[in-house]
Amino acid sequence: MPKVKTNRVKYPEGWELIEPTLRDLQGKMREAENDPHDGKRKCEALWPIFKLAHQKSRYIFDLYHRRKEISKELYEFCLDQGYADRNLIAKWKKPGYERLCCLRCIQPRDHNFATTCVCRVPKHLREEKVIECVHCGCRGCASGD
Repeated sequence: MPKVKTNRVKYPEGWELIEPTLRDLQGKMREAENDPHDGKRKCEALWPIFKLAHQKSRYIFDLYHRRKEISKELYEFCLDQGYADRNLIAKWKKPGYERLCCLRCIQPRDHNFATTCVCRVPKHLREEKVIECVHCGCRGCASGD
């Protein structure tokens, strides 16, 4: 007889401490995905989704790297299961990208003149003081702000 595959996931130790927050953020993500976007621009409809994805990744990043409250095993489990964005967290570890909002803001192919997004410009160098990123709605994620 063939082996029966089960979808049971073995949660590492400490999961019960972060599960309520991740479930809450997952519920908010579901609401943001189902939210009607009448009267909004096409790009504005995605901003809450980007914001919540950033929030989940930042929560797990802070628990492991800043506060050191979760184990490496639990941290890797969260990354493998898709609770946090591995590539975004890798950028946060590099100098100059500590406050990066999303990966689209640093990809030159998505912007005019092969540069980065306007939200990456420090506030004291901007001509306009209040700006919003077209991709994620960020108002400034430069490290010098």
